[in-house]
Amino acid sequence: MDLSESQKESVQKWAAEGASIARIQDLLKEEFSIGMTYMDVRFLVDDLGVVYSNAVESPEASEEEASPEVDLNDEVQSAGGVSVDVDAVIRPGSLVSGTVRFSDGVSLGWQLTSTGQLGLIPGDDPEYRPSNEDIQSFQSQLQSVLKEKGF
Repeated sequence: MDLSESQKESVQKWAAEGASIARIQDLLKEEFSIGMTYMDVRFLVDDLGVVYSNAVESPEASEEEASPEVDLNDEVQSAGGVSVDVDAVIRPGSLVSGTVRFSDGVSLGWQLTSTGQLGLIPGDDPEYRPSNEDIQSFQSQLQSVLKEKGF
């Protein structure tokens, strides 16, 4: 889709003000009645050579670039004694998987499917049930570990 020079200038101005791709997409629809897909707007911004003025994400990006190799065996422990591990090799059928050691010393496997279902994989004792506190600690630690890894 071809935009006029004034429309291109508007896109550059919005981006310079810190508007996200989705916001630019909305503004194009509102201001100029131009419907574009998110990907088309992304390509447009790239073609215009827009440089975002909000450097909020730049420090995070530079930190990630500074340490491009992330050890997938990171372990997080809390005062409650629950630790979460992420597997370097993902279990088949999982988006991400790993192991968790609960406060009572029992280790179980866990997996997150592509549909977003989190499941514990039974260990030696199929009747084992971790305490509610351990489950809550596991879920919060897992959330932070996965967030760090970009999931």
